[in-house]
Amino acid sequence: MSDFTREELLSIVHKLNGADLRGIDLVDANLRGANLLAVNLSGNKLNGANLVSANLSEADLSNTDLRGSKPVGADMSEANLTSADLSGADLRWAHLTEACLIDANLTGVQYNADTKWPEGFDPQSAGAVLVDG
Repeated sequence: MSDFTREELLSIVHKLNGADLRGIDLVDANLRGANLLAVNLSGNKLNGANLVSANLSEADLSNTDLRGSKPVGADMSEANLTSADLSGADLRWAHLTEACLIDANLTGVQYNADTKWPEGFDPQSAGAVLVDG
């Protein structure tokens, strides 16, 4: 993959599918409406990123910092969230299919009392870990 500046990446990110974006600084990035189907974002920092209506289905978000994110209308179905940090994230309006919620594997995902989940969803039974702060 070529080396892109942050600005160049953000200008083309709406067209990416299956790209390996590990190690790219996306803190506070505007990813509104981005098509990130099956993109590898593992280990990235996405805290403060605008994920409104982004397509993150099948994306690898393992070990990703999503603190305080608000993926309103984002499609996160079948995304790998293993060991991600969702502290303070608002997931109430993220599109997580009912089947995905029932079968969600959130092993090692961190969340805190400020994290908001869809109504009726039990994060601990899906493997998430409640942390202080």
